[in-house]
Amino acid sequence: MRTSTSFASDGFVLHSYPNKETSLILETFTRSHGRVAMLAKGAKRGASSKYALNAFQPLSLEWFGRADMKTLKAADHQRINPQIRGPALMAAFYVNELLLKLAVKDDAHEQLFDQYGETIGALAGLQHVDRAAREIETALRRFELKLLEELGYGLTLTHEADSDAAIDPSADYLYVVERGPVRLTSQHEIRAIDPVRLSGSTLVALSHAEFSDASTLAQAKQLMRRVINHHLGDKSLHTRQLIREMK
Repeated sequence: MRTSTSFASDGFVLHSYPNKETSLILETFTRSHGRVAMLAKGAKRGASSKYALNAFQPLSLEWFGRADMKTLKAADHQRINPQIRGPALMAAFYVNELLLKLAVKDDAHEQLFDQYGETIGALAGLQHVDRAAREIETALRRFELKLLEELGYGLTLTHEADSDAAIDPSADYLYVVERGPVRLTSQHEIRAIDPVRLSGSTLVALSHAEFSDASTLAQAKQLMRRVINHHLGDKSLHTRQLIREMK
């Protein structure tokens, strides 16, 4: 008789949806196993539920099973993050959707997991409305950089494409997806390949995940959107559409 394999890990709930009358299907992101789909039996029974399944909260998860859909055994809060509100909440949903659309199931990325926890903590800790927009953008750019790096889509930021020449902070570049930064030499090249135009100083700042300059933050957003869209292929991000509709 085959016995079920048991697992335990730190984790977060990325998304949940109903299954039958009392259960939930969970998409989780765990430190030791990456994305894991789990069935939480009886989780819709409200206060009588034995699970702590709040999104954006660090959890200790236990589960078992051999099939693609595992069964949740226990979930407990490690601590309680402040409730995420307003624009920061939409940013948190965006981060979750990136993981759901780009990360492969059962593929652990511990550094990405740590960056996710740091990102959610930063979004939950926003108290000053006047600084919120900039802090949200900074948190998102840092997460996107780590996401691309960990999933094998890391950006070339320290040297020019097709050479070992170091990035010149005083020069302008065209960033070509799947190739890297090309030093700007002609207007014709912009029309031909339609890449993202950005400064060498932005590339240098990105290589250190440094976003103190407003121009760097704006150019980084354009670059990340182009690169992420490329790797999403025909998948769309619903959170982007919601943000556009809200605006």
